[in-house]
Amino acid sequence: MKKHVLVALCLGASIVSLAQNKNPERLDTVELDTKTPIARKNSGKTVVTISEETLENNSGQSVADVLNTVSGIEINGARSNDGQNLNYYVRGGRNRQVVIMVDGVQLNDPSQIANDYDLRLIPATSVEKIEILKGASSVLYGSGAATAVISITTKKASKEPVAATISSTLSTNRPTESDKNTSLQSFTSHASVNGTLNKFFYNSSFSNRYTDGLSAIAAPEGEDLFGSDVFNRYDGRVNLGYHISENITISQFFSFDKFKSGFDNFDFTDAEFQSVSEQLKTGGHFEWKYKNGTYVFNDSYTWIEREIASGFPSKYDSNSYTFDTYLNHRFTNQLKVVVGLNGNFSSFNSFSIPFGETDFNQDVDEDTAKFNIIDPYVNAVYVSDFGLTVNAGARLNIHSVYDTHLVYNVNPSYAFDFANNTLKVLGSYSTAYITPSLFQLYDPLYGNEELTPEENRTIEGGLEFSSEEDFRVSVLYFNREEENYVDFVTIDPDLFISQYLNIDETFTTSGVEVEVYKKFGDKVTFQANYTNTQADERFALRIPEHKLNASIGYSISKGVFVGLDYQYVSERDDNFFNPDTFMNEVVTLESYGLLNFKINGQVTQNLKLFAGVSNIFDEEYEELYRYQTRGRNIHTGFTLNL
Repeated sequence: MKKHVLVALCLGASIVSLAQNKNPERLDTVELDTKTPIARKNSGKTVVTISEETLENNSGQSVADVLNTVSGIEINGARSNDGQNLNYYVRGGRNRQVVIMVDGVQLNDPSQIANDYDLRLIPATSVEKIEILKGASSVLYGSGAATAVISITTKKASKEPVAATISSTLSTNRPTESDKNTSLQSFTSHASVNGTLNKFFYNSSFSNRYTDGLSAIAAPEGEDLFGSDVFNRYDGRVNLGYHISENITISQFFSFDKFKSGFDNFDFTDAEFQSVSEQLKTGGHFEWKYKNGTYVFNDSYTWIEREIASGFPSKYDSNSYTFDTYLNHRFTNQLKVVVGLNGNFSSFNSFSIPFGETDFNQDVDEDTAKFNIIDPYVNAVYVSDFGLTVNAGARLNIHSVYDTHLVYNVNPSYAFDFANNTLKVLGSYSTAYITPSLFQLYDPLYGNEELTPEENRTIEGGLEFSSEEDFRVSVLYFNREEENYVDFVTIDPDLFISQYLNIDETFTTSGVEVEVYKKFGDKVTFQANYTNTQADERFALRIPEHKLNASIGYSISKGVFVGLDYQYVSERDDNFFNPDTFMNEVVTLESYGLLNFKINGQVTQNLKLFAGVSNIFDEEYEELYRYQTRGRNIHTGFTLNL
């Protein structure tokens, strides 16, 4: 009965935002799909913008929590123990098919299986804006941008000489199957000092998140809860910049991240295993604005060390240098062209302890486990006077292992203006190229140097209607085909031998995304999105066929806001290794619906208080088979600007 009530509620609700704020998805311009500012009505791609106001309205939530409310995106693990690895499922894709950028710099971890970046390392309190570009975007963002690009912009320095922000969130962290652990066991804190002195600007910050109370693995029904697996992360960042002139800016950042995460045994038994990760990053930004365009250079160097303390101890360290430089030139008011060069240089080392020994031995050497990618690209945008826009481009992937490969994109759209309304018709055909990770190629146990890159093609088509009366509705269809899919395959079950292999089949994922936004007066905001995903069996694991996000927000008075948000996830298939039969088995996870409440208020000009209740009805559910999830929990916190 509860579930039916919640579903009824969600049909009349929407994603929470302050009534007096602009709809974050209706900002006047977008840039991510072209690398040049363009009016949103002339953009033929699906670009979602999550504004700073929206992030503040969701105070106390993580970046993963916020992204999980976007249509077409399922972040598996966001609702579980903080130590659980996050899986990014976008339009049927996996982690390796999603590019994550922070301040224009693409981030990755060459020692990870999927070469992906851990979103847990980004404190939400330091984020100013998030943009999500869905669909194949390899032309502008290279290998891996097959299903989405997630671009995160951190907060800029204050215009004042010295400014400071302190924020803290306290919350419970109890699992669904327990009435215990109701004490505060999750703590998040953030502090920053920033400012501008003439032409010099700076921003320094420190964040920490600590959680206890949840086990990674759920205990069998009827048994006592497993011991909790502690998660502890802290990070620091310093950004220094200088405005050489009105048109030229340079900056350099330095950051470190470290986290410790407990986890349990793969056979679903309690264990005191631990994963420790340390990262050091530095990078620069150069921007020159001239009469007819902009030249940009971004780069980043990352050093990562990870150690797994378990029944199979291992260590990894990796180095990665990336750069992206491009010229954005306006030939006419109608034609803009981006010409750029993107590079990535990665390597990693791997260590393990052989059976019967106590010391680490090196399994993989960085002289072998390395590759370089240099990609020139060009993209043009033509905006006509009569509503037609054409966005098209191509990239030549030059890979040290896989030679060259061409990817391209053609994206026309047409906007009809009538009576203060706009109807936009859009379509696109895009290709993508995903090279295997260093781990998949060179890991001594599971690697396969004979792997070939995955190839994708994506077709999109849709309609969007928007009105100046604060109403918008859109419907988008997508269809993605994938060849040479890299999968983890058991090749000898008797000897327990598995390996990464290319699957000689063509897999298809298709679906529909529907979004509705409506603002009623100055008090109430209404928005909802629905995603239907149809994936071939091999792609369908942990991906819901139906997913609905909805919420309603009400501005009680100036600076005081309350809201309800709801998420429904349909049943999904999952697989697991059965230690009794020594076989992989498929299991169906039940559907679930989660209702959350939030309130925040500006107490003084400098002080904001917020609180919330998640999973109000204490719904029992699973994200992954036998992994524990959060039950009803409360959080409270403050943000103080000095």
